[in-house]
Amino acid sequence: RTVFALKEIMSSGGAEDDIPQAERKTVTDFCYLLDKSKQLFNGLRDLPQYGQKQWQSYFGRTFDVYTKLWKFQQQHRQVLDNRYGLKRWQIGEIASKIGQLYYHYYLRTSETSYLNEAFSFYSAIRQRSYYSQVNKEDRPELVVKKLRYYARFIVVCLLLNKMDVVKDLVKELSDEIEDYTHRFNTEDQVEWNLVLQEVAAFIEADPVMVLNDDNTIVITSNRLSETGAPLLEQGMIVGQLALADALIIGNCNNQVKFSELTIDMFRMLQALEREPMNLASQMNKPGMQESTEKPARRENPHKYLLYKPTFSQLYTFLAASFKELPANSVLLIYLSATGVFPSGRSDSEGPYDFGGVLTNSNRDIINGDAIHKRNQSYKEMHCLHPGDLYPFTRKPLFIIVDSSNSVAYKNFTNLFGQPLVCLLSPTAYPKALQDQSQRGTLFTSFLNNPLMAFLFVSGLSSMRRGLWEKCQDYLRKINRDIAQLLTHSRSIDQSFLQFFGDEFLRLLLTRFIFCSATMRMHKIFRETRNYPESYPQLPRDETVENPHLQKHILELASILDVRNVFLENTLDDY
Repeated sequence: RTVFALKEIMSSGGAEDDIPQAERKTVTDFCYLLDKSKQLFNGLRDLPQYGQKQWQSYFGRTFDVYTKLWKFQQQHRQVLDNRYGLKRWQIGEIASKIGQLYYHYYLRTSETSYLNEAFSFYSAIRQRSYYSQVNKEDRPELVVKKLRYYARFIVVCLLLNKMDVVKDLVKELSDEIEDYTHRFNTEDQVEWNLVLQEVAAFIEADPVMVLNDDNTIVITSNRLSETGAPLLEQGMIVGQLALADALIIGNCNNQVKFSELTIDMFRMLQALEREPMNLASQMNKPGMQESTEKPARRENPHKYLLYKPTFSQLYTFLAASFKELPANSVLLIYLSATGVFPSGRSDSEGPYDFGGVLTNSNRDIINGDAIHKRNQSYKEMHCLHPGDLYPFTRKPLFIIVDSSNSVAYKNFTNLFGQPLVCLLSPTAYPKALQDQSQRGTLFTSFLNNPLMAFLFVSGLSSMRRGLWEKCQDYLRKINRDIAQLLTHSRSIDQSFLQFFGDEFLRLLLTRFIFCSATMRMHKIFRETRNYPESYPQLPRDETVENPHLQKHILELASILDVRNVFLENTLDDY
């Protein structure tokens, strides 16, 4: 292909003899690098999606070739313009591929710094208007490349919480789609308009706005910061396990999604990441290793993001995570999915008798939240039952289930004596809150951004920045006190304490208790099914119904002037 392209380029530039040897070699080398880069890039989709080691050398080779290609076109731009006819959109395509490489490297490693690198390449394309001439060419496939670039850039900006940029990009993308459909009268107009609708719904999913004094919206980040997780007290005895791997699974009907990420998945993945650092500043810290201080631990747990997986896909990824889990490490499984309920009564009460959560099938799913089987003597096949997870309890397992049938996982048995905890969402919410489920569940919101969830259940939809920061400070104090309640408890199951040494799990546990205590004190959360549960059960009087914690929640409500939403003498009501 390269030889043919070269002949055509050279002949169009005049007689071959007129072209200096050095310039001819420049074009030859560029064509070789371009071909090689495309070949390697296309090979990425053939790599196994699971397993953390097999893909790294291939990614390394691909990065090397793209780095050479990028530098080469910069150094020889004039020759390539004159002799090859290099167009600006072609430079844009190379930059876009590098942006995609960094994004996929982030997906494979969960290291948020790579998102910054993807952002810088995507930004350069926009700032330098690499795609600006595409609309003048009568080639719809080139315009589609431009539209896809916009969609990918939006995903990266969403993940980096760059909402101002997202809004600008959505407006530009909307104009581009309108121009594209007007000029080419294509069949994919509906699909592109759906992309716009999805991203618009995604942006508006947060139920509460935090405002500056000039009424601009404050962008809040929900990744783990230096001051995020409550510190362990001196002498606090907790386990040394570290969260190493997480499966984040989204299979809710009708939930806001964008690019195979439901809003619940999006929120949970951020709860399992640290604030991104700039790669350059991270790598160029001279003498950091020689310092007497221990460098800050930067790794994020590795994640698999599974949107509507089938049972076999889910089990394959689960088995790969289990196999590669290092010693003294934890595997986290997060399930945000439609509930599957057992139909008919069962004589036994085993791990396959309570239903579970939905896995995807290739047939049409029955509408509604409850999926019932046709034949009552068999178990639902397209369902992850609690019993399906039993083999994986041979290693430390931390499970979060956000579903209308989360309680199915309350009937767990710890067969192997390894640390095992399940945090389970309410199975129903008071009717006043139900219409919000499309914009993400309340339970996951509490685990991701507890203050925003607290404001939402208190009936607030906006707040000034100063008050928000004051409440965040108070919430950090509440988290510290919850950590003490847990570690000082005499009757708590040891599994909770074995997970408590890990920052991410510690934060999830303290937020879970805050969520549970808030709902138990709230005037409209009056049914048992409105409350989160856990396996093993937490000692209520020492945690979720502790008077000291209840006092804190009332104090937070007082700061926000919403104390009337909560019960004052909560303990008397039980």
